[in-house]
Amino acid sequence: MNIPIIKTERLILRGFCESDLDAYAEMCADTEVMRYIGTGKVLSRAESWRSMAAMIGHWYLRGYGLWAVEEQQSGEMIGRIGCWKPEGWIGLEVGWTLRRAFWQCGFATEAGTAAMDFAFTKLQQSHVISLIRPDNAASRRVAEKLGEKLQGETELFGSHAVIYGISRKEWEKLRVKS
Repeated sequence: MNIPIIKTERLILRGFCESDLDAYAEMCADTEVMRYIGTGKVLSRAESWRSMAAMIGHWYLRGYGLWAVEEQQSGEMIGRIGCWKPEGWIGLEVGWTLRRAFWQCGFATEAGTAAMDFAFTKLQQSHVISLIRPDNAASRRVAEKLGEKLQGETELFGSHAVIYGISRKEWEKLRVKS
């Protein structure tokens, strides 16, 4: 399968490759990043490799998944973003995780816009969600910038999560305005 490559103004969304492991493992070992992700625990290098492999596998099993996010100017892998629906998930999620050095640069919103476009145009989704820990104010702001609205609560990995979501119709209205 060829994982599609999407270019935005400052970023390239592309499939993961083995050379991404150093940067990805660094991100997954950062307690500030990981406290909002999965079980909230940091990952070892080996666990990070398996996480990357699972994201690649998701593309092959579902035809979509999470991309590695590369900053065009530096060529650095700065995080992951994309469409994700593991077994048992409550809906197709657009999710994002960035290395801490790249927080508050607008990258999550920029890449999130591309991922939302992909979900609604290529995948023909009628609705997408983002599952966010309630205390992750930065991710909640990204979801709101993407037009998502708070739609409920759920439990994720034994922790409380809030559900943000947006319909294709709402997304299309936002895109016409921008």
